[in-house]
Amino acid sequence: MKFNFKNKDFYGYACATLSLIGVFWCISLFEALSLKTTAHDTLFNTIFFKFINDFWVALIVGILLFPVYLLLHYLSKKYALNIIKALFVIIIIIQFSLVKYSVTTLLNLGADLLGYSFDDIYKTVSASESLSVTYFIPYILFPILLILFFKLIEKFVSKRKLTGGGIILIVLFGSAMLISYNNTSNKKNQNKIAYLTADIIKYQSEKINLSTTAFNRNDYPLLKPFHTSKDVLSPFFNMKEEKPNIVVLIVEGLGTEFIGHRTYGGFTPYLDGLISKSLYWDHFVSTTGRTFGVLPSLLGSLPFGDTGFMEVPQTPSHISLISVLKANGYTTSYYSGDRSGFDKKINFLEYNEIENIVDESKYEQEYIKTETNSGGFSWGYPDAEIFKKTLASLDDKKQPRLDIIMTLSNHEPFKFPNKELHELKVDSILSANKNLKISKEEVLNHKDIYATLNYTDASIKDFMTAYAKRKDYNNTIFIITGDHRLIPISQKDKLCRFHVPLYIYSPLLKKAERFKSVSSHWDVAPSILAFLAKNYKLNNLEETAWMGEGLDTARQFRNIHKIPLMRYKGSINDYMYQDYLYSDGELFKIKENFNTSIIDDEVLINQLSDSLMSFKKMNAYVTQQNKIFPDSLNIYMKSRIDFSEAQLASIKAMANKLSLDETFEIAREKAFNKEREKARLLCDYILNELPNHADARTLKGRTLAWDGYFEKAEAELLNVVKRSPFYYDSYLALLDMYWWSGQEHKSEAIFKKAIKNKIKEPELSFKMAQAYLRNQNTKQAIKLMDSIINKHPNNTNYLTFKKTLQ
Repeated sequence: MKFNFKNKDFYGYACATLSLIGVFWCISLFEALSLKTTAHDTLFNTIFFKFINDFWVALIVGILLFPVYLLLHYLSKKYALNIIKALFVIIIIIQFSLVKYSVTTLLNLGADLLGYSFDDIYKTVSASESLSVTYFIPYILFPILLILFFKLIEKFVSKRKLTGGGIILIVLFGSAMLISYNNTSNKKNQNKIAYLTADIIKYQSEKINLSTTAFNRNDYPLLKPFHTSKDVLSPFFNMKEEKPNIVVLIVEGLGTEFIGHRTYGGFTPYLDGLISKSLYWDHFVSTTGRTFGVLPSLLGSLPFGDTGFMEVPQTPSHISLISVLKANGYTTSYYSGDRSGFDKKINFLEYNEIENIVDESKYEQEYIKTETNSGGFSWGYPDAEIFKKTLASLDDKKQPRLDIIMTLSNHEPFKFPNKELHELKVDSILSANKNLKISKEEVLNHKDIYATLNYTDASIKDFMTAYAKRKDYNNTIFIITGDHRLIPISQKDKLCRFHVPLYIYSPLLKKAERFKSVSSHWDVAPSILAFLAKNYKLNNLEETAWMGEGLDTARQFRNIHKIPLMRYKGSINDYMYQDYLYSDGELFKIKENFNTSIIDDEVLINQLSDSLMSFKKMNAYVTQQNKIFPDSLNIYMKSRIDFSEAQLASIKAMANKLSLDETFEIAREKAFNKEREKARLLCDYILNELPNHADARTLKGRTLAWDGYFEKAEAELLNVVKRSPFYYDSYLALLDMYWWSGQEHKSEAIFKKAIKNKIKEPELSFKMAQAYLRNQNTKQAIKLMDSIINKHPNNTNYLTFKKTLQ
């Protein structure tokens, strides 16, 4: 094959590259206008800096793909340019998708993409976006623009003009890049593909470096005697003889900027009023910028791991508020309205052997779920329903209790029942409150968010009001904080994303206090346990491995803690030290009002950079080598299923690179092909990753029953009923198992439980009628069959069985 590359072939490729630049510019225009920038000069500058970045990124893409074009040209001159155009279309779709993400969250998508499963990404995106027909129009329009630009350039721009114009553009945009480097390097102005690529390269490079670092140690660097945790809370409390209930309320997206008289305050009247009745920390921070980190940090004072503690493949040995209080007589419960499997929260909770988990799967029909979006997805149950479910569940729980509640509504897509009512309240606040620090236009631009804040605030008020009527209210301590600051409203600086409130409220308080000192989520568990240990005997707690040192109750502004911050999964680039914030190589002074200003101090920058790197090495060591808390001391540890090398090899052979749901399909196929041990092995693999996978646990239970292991089968299937009480197939599997094992006398209790949970599938009733017949209770069997046939009069199986009864 003869290779013949002519000038016109280069010309066609250059036209395609220039068209790519033009489409990138159109996408940046869309982004700048979507962000509702009001100042004309700011809008112009933003577009100008974006155009500079877009030009160079598209040009680099063109240069990098040119060897590919040469190869394609060698193989097929006819199709080479069309294939390149197709690749450019894919790049355009990726760029626009990243811009859509940025417009929604006000953040560039970076290496955090690697910390989420495809299923989690899909659910997050589908919850944030309305997937209507119009949603996909830009995905069609921008690729069409590429073809249109190509045709126009090819028609009106000669080879000579293209060459000369290209040289001029390179000189102009090269000069502009040098002159405005500080602005073009600003994250908000960067090309989204370039940012994503650079961030992933940086993350992977650091990950490789940390994983290959020779840890010449075998100790537990976090281990320390429990008595070193100081009790700073006792002076503020009156004590009772009984241990107090602890209620931990984690509010989605609750940043301090939205509380009291802060920048965006005025829309949370209940929480505003609670400040003067509580121990309240003005300068409190979350340790992570998204929800994935709040449970391990707040309840366990734990390090981050690679992409969040809950993502560590083999959970390192550790203790937490949950495990310690459970060992000391507390009933431990977790309440939320979404799937506990999201972000692997279930793994953390189950490791700590929490007793009760109420998530999306455990709400009865009378609870109102958040309406689905156009794609059919809903995050789960809104805040008011979560609190109602919590209150309805408390009376059958033995005291003292640890109740952990996570709200949900203050998150995209900001939907909840009776939204119009709270939008009217926002209008009322705008009309009546002359002291708001933001303009009416700013509020109206995000009216759905402020309405949601008001709804969440009202839901918390209703919960606290209802709780106050309970007998145990006077011996309950409430801890209220945010998981991170609301993301879709513009952030004034790099610190405010982590700035969240901390309330400790209780009828046991002697008086309210307000603290200006800095503390973090890491400091809560050490202080709560130190407080309880001093005033109420706690057993079996001699050593701890907290990241935090405890809450600082100084009333003046100060920071005695060193606080690394994980902005998103995989990014530990922020670090608080004294009154400084080190972030992405820059240094900021933290002022008493918690605002920041950039400063230049190379010595301190290097010092904090080294300190942060030391933390990263320690963080990698303790999480990769299981060196947080010794197994020998951990009486609280829940064991995982440990697979042998042969089992791991078998799992890899069957399910290599498959998702959990795809792995389940393989397991089901193996089960039906009588390869039941392999099916159970895959089910155990799935359940190690996602303990609430009802299908996998039910399949495991069924295969155990098929092989005659009825006791083990019953335990697995009852476990499914406990975890997912409205999951139909587990009840059916239990009735089948009782039939095969000759334990029909147990069927009625399971059947009644299903009916109580309003599971009314006819097949379940049919199985129960068969069990009644075997137990010689023909009367009950006929009665049950009559009710089924009344609803399904044409089902021949039911009619035939009814005749046998008669």
